[in-house]
Amino acid sequence: MTFSLLHLLLVGAGGFIGAIGRFAISQFINNKFTYALPIATLVVNLIGSFFLGILIGAGIGDKLLLFLGTGLLGAFTTFSTFKLESIQLHVDKKWKLLVLYNTISYGVGISLAFIGFWIGKALG
Repeated sequence: MTFSLLHLLLVGAGGFIGAIGRFAISQFINNKFTYALPIATLVVNLIGSFFLGILIGAGIGDKLLLFLGTGLLGAFTTFSTFKLESIQLHVDKKWKLLVLYNTISYGVGISLAFIGFWIGKALG
């Protein structure tokens, strides 16, 4: 796939929607619930992993993948915030929460991506 202005616009439009979605969901979760774990980041990352698995499994076209996968889900999920929150748990010496947060984020995230992939394969 060659780079074009259309590709840039697809990623940008998807990213705009994804960032707003992440912000809205994070605000809702953080305003309604209080957890020791950074639950808002965990929820958006797990949702994003699942839906990206579906997109990849379904074998959607390049342009739709740029919009939905790279743009929307790329902006919706947040690896940098996940890492920052992990570092904060480490600095605060909350070892059990750190291990739990990382285990859920990686283990469940990868599992949901695989489940999504197989669902996408079945649908595609």
